[in-house]
Formats: sequence, C-alpha cells, structure tokens
Amino acid sequence: MNVAVSPAERSWSWRRMLLLAVLCSVTPLVFAQSTAASMAEQRAKSVTQVVLGVLSYARWPVEPAQLRLCIVGPTQYTDDLVKGTTQATGRPVVVKRLLVDNPGIASTCDAVYVGELTQDERSRFFTSLIGRPVLSISEGKDKCTVGSLFCLRVSDEQVSFEVNLDSVARSGVRIHPSVLQLSRRRAPGQ
Repeated sequence: MNVAVSPAERSWSWRRMLLLAVLCSVTPLVFAQSTAASMAEQRAKSVTQVVLGVLSYARWPVEPAQLRLCIVGPTQYTDDLVKGTTQATGRPVVVKRLLVDNPGIASTCDAVYVGELTQDERSRFFTSLIGRPVLSISEGKDKCTVGSLFCLRVSDEQVSFEVNLDSVARSGVRIHPSVLQLSRRRAPGQ
C-alpha cells in the first residue's frame, strides 16, 4: 500500500525527528545537572548534621543559651547551615557570615565554620582566637594541623572529620571523648 505524503507532512515529520534528537541529547545533561544539584544539597545536609553533632558534644566554660556559629570565608557546604537551625537538645543555633578580619569574631562567636582562606588570612584568623573558647571547624582540604579543632572531609558517600588534639587542648572548649574516638575511624582508602 502506497501512502502519499504531502511536502508539508514530510517537513513536519522531519521537524519532529529533529526535536526528538535534540531532546534526547539534552536530557542526559539536564539529568546530570539535577543529579549534581541533588548531590550538592545532600552533602550540605550531611555537613549540617555533622556540624550540629559536633557542637552538641562541646562544652564551653560558660554555656551559651543560644549558640552563635559564624561562617568565615568562602564555603561550599553551608547552604543548609545558613538557614538557621536548632540542635537536637532544643538549643537554637544562630548562624551568621562574617569577614575573616572582623575583630569581633572571638567575642561574638561560640563556634566558627572556616571556609577557604589564604595562608596569611588563616594564620591571622587563628592567632586572633588564641586564648578564647571558640570551637573551629574547617571545610578546607588542609591537613588539620594549624588552628582548627575539627577538619571536615566531604565526599559523595559521607562526611567525616579529623580532630586536632593540640587545638582542642588549647581552645578551652571541652569535647566529649566519644566524638574524639569517632574522628579516628576512617573510610577504607583514606
């Protein structure tokens, strides 16, 4: 059976095939972008859980009624933290961003979440915290040897952390031994 197809129908059929080809080539890219976005959101939520967990096992010389967490420097995983949150104990956590050279950090922050800083900024920042009971958590890929009490290790599978015991001892903030033991557990291959 021969079916006659008009030139207009052929043109429409060709356009549909072209549209289908374009959609098929774009869909994986859109899917990959949405998957990447959801993975980033998941990492941010996991970081929030770890940070709140660490904060809940810390004790300051004078316990704050409302914990003040300051974010310093550019960060990747604080989107969920910035929304403000409450610890499992019900204590509210107020989160604010501050410039690294803000002189009030040591007196207005109970804890700091440190993003990417230059070596010079990092050195000045941690020098300003000496003798102050401020818990510090670094997001960067440093070796956790200078300044920070806790250093996050973020991957798609998990968020873990290392502890700098020297910094903990000097900070004036007491950390429950269970948290210190957790930091020693490392994923295979690390």
